[in-house]
Amino acid sequence: MKQKECLLLAVALGMGLSLAACGGEGCAKNSGPTPSGGMAYSGEPTPLPPVPDDYADKHMPAGWWTDAAKLEEGRKLYAGETNPDVNCGNCHGKDGKPTKAGARDFRVTDRMKLYSDSVWAWRIAEGVPNTKMKAWKSKLSEDDTWKLVLYAASYGLPGKGWDAATKSWVDAASVGAVPAAPDSAGK
Repeated sequence: MKQKECLLLAVALGMGLSLAACGGEGCAKNSGPTPSGGMAYSGEPTPLPPVPDDYADKHMPAGWWTDAAKLEEGRKLYAGETNPDVNCGNCHGKDGKPTKAGARDFRVTDRMKLYSDSVWAWRIAEGVPNTKMKAWKSKLSEDDTWKLVLYAASYGLPGKGWDAATKSWVDAASVGAVPAAPDSAGK
């Protein structure tokens, strides 16, 4: 019995020393940007390379952020129901929680909101270098890519849409909304 208690104490002490040596956060510290501009080891996002001109000025089609039918089409694409060759859920999980190492977790709001809709469309269409995320543009139309952006965003950014004018995520209903003109009294 004493031998078992000593072994458990030694294991606990060893784990404690390991955590203390690593600052209590594990030894995988931020080693700088990843080749793909993805997450560094510490979990901190690193900057992406600039969005190519082909994607920089593209945004979700007008009215789609609040279009339930487009969202459902995006869900079917994501799940592989529309095109069995495209099944995002195989890696990113049917509920947005990744099932494969390295796949983006779409439920993490802080990560999802870092990038514009055009960045997400670019990465779906062109893939992410040095990762398992391949380019899907040969299997998806541009509209289908936007439907996937819409659906993936619904996990971490429900009810939000990218407003190109303000370059921020806002309530989806206000995306592209024109401010009310002042009334005749100037109010």
